[in-house]
Amino acid sequence: MPGIAQISWKEFEKFLKFVGCAFVREKGDHRVWTRKGLRRPIIIPRDMCVPIFIIRNNLRLLDVSVKEYLEIMGRV
Repeated sequence: MPGIAQISWKEFEKFLKFVGCAFVREKGDHRVWTRKGLRRPIIIPRDMCVPIFIIRNNLRLLDVSVKEYLEIMGRV
């Protein structure tokens, strides 16, 4: 099974929608997403691709394991 790789911000937003997050706002090149029960909002750069460290940090906030993330990305 492959590990986490950089993906486009649009693909990562599909994942966020799948796990129940809602888009709140955009400031500059950063997009802010939230979900009930999160300690802080999910912030992703609207860049060519989302770096692996940002994906991992956001997975930690969402309480989603890497295995679950890869399974969801396979479906989305």
